Amino acid sequence: MSSAPVPAALRKRVLRVLFVSLLLDLISFTFILPLFPKLLEFYRDHEAAQNHATPTLLARILAGLNAYKNSFARPINDRYDIVLLGGALGSLFSFLQAIASPIIGTLSDRYGRRTALLWSMTGNVLSVALWVAATDFRTFLASRVVGGLSEGNVQLAMAIATDISDESQRGATMALVGACFSIAFTFGPTLGAWLSGIESVKANPFATAAGFSLFLIVTETAYLYFCLPETLPSAAPAADKSHANGKATKQEEPEKPRVRTNSHFILNATHFSFILFFSGMEFSLPFMTYDLFAYQAKDTGRLLGFIGLIASLLQGSVVRRTHPLKVVQMGVVSCTIAFFILGRVESQKMLYAAAALLAVTSATVVTGLNSLSSFEASAGERGGKLGNHRSFGQIGRSLGPLIFCSLYWWAGRETAYAAGAAGMIAVCALVFGGLKVPPGTEIVRKSKAKAT
Repeated sequence: MSSAPVPAALRKRVLRVLFVSLLLDLISFTFILPLFPKLLEFYRDHEAAQNHATPTLLARILAGLNAYKNSFARPINDRYDIVLLGGALGSLFSFLQAIASPIIGTLSDRYGRRTALLWSMTGNVLSVALWVAATDFRTFLASRVVGGLSEGNVQLAMAIATDISDESQRGATMALVGACFSIAFTFGPTLGAWLSGIESVKANPFATAAGFSLFLIVTETAYLYFCLPETLPSAAPAADKSHANGKATKQEEPEKPRVRTNSHFILNATHFSFILFFSGMEFSLPFMTYDLFAYQAKDTGRLLGFIGLIASLLQGSVVRRTHPLKVVQMGVVSCTIAFFILGRVESQKMLYAAAALLAVTSATVVTGLNSLSSFEASAGERGGKLGNHRSFGQIGRSLGPLIFCSLYWWAGRETAYAAGAAGMIAVCALVFGGLKVPPGTEIVRKSKAKAT
């Protein structure tokens, strides 16, 4: 087992910076999630009131979505027009992320994590500033495009976390990143919805939420600029390298070739397949809960908050103490069972039982796969490899809602979730049959360590 690449004090300092910055970033990011329906309704009604002589961009997009919707054997209620538009924008954002993630990761390998992260933050600031100024749909769409192409905070945070952790610490460190997600998704949407009720600019009713989101992003950028050191050894200044290693070195030893236990192809394929099915199911939940239980936005928010709360508790306890491969195995099995239950839900008790299993999935699979991917990459290629890994997941996220919801409306809930369960069985086969524990990454308990 390798020794820690940085002193404990420096590792603790960097983890604190990562935790605070990720919370600011993800809370800001989640502000907009519950606002999508009202946001898009505002732009639609605003354009309708202006009586444009020629169809606007938004009108053309809605016409295309309606043609898609009307092709189904089962008619889709008009209340879902805006939901489908929000899903289309989400797919666009994920597709742009799939393009940008490998580039951002490679740049971080070449110029350093801190430099790449600060440039990413510049794009995020511009994206949210455009949202503040978005009094029409074109400007709002531009903000989403800029955000999709520049959002690199999460993958760079994972690369930084990997830089400062040895193999035995990797799972716990990645769980910290996952915990930030769970906390942000538990509280961010609620705060965003509350802020959207405060009208400060008549031309943009959502300017208060957007403005506070911008404040958080600017604060995060300044915090990173002043507090985050460079963690990539080859990009760190000489003084930082000396401090990180505990002493100055006359000549840096060349990095040994990495012996891989799990191929990146299998890891990326697993990530893509899992996200493809999981994101489709995730997007279909509002359709299903409305059809079965007449759920409104507040009911859906309560369900998602329940999932986020359980996921954050698991990441702070079980996930950080369990090997990443075991974590992934636990998550994909839970997801498979959840698919079977969702296809047969008849009561809210069954729905919340499935939600508890989905919370286990949310807390485990992506965090564990990121850790496994980081094990198989050396320091000089880590940003690019993690960027590619994230890109495969984002491709799955851009395709999953479209494919799964098409099946949902063509063939019905039972068939869609049965197909999802079958897909997750294939993912389980990949995980249990194709992935192994890399030597030296086993978690050593403190009691055992003292005995040896």
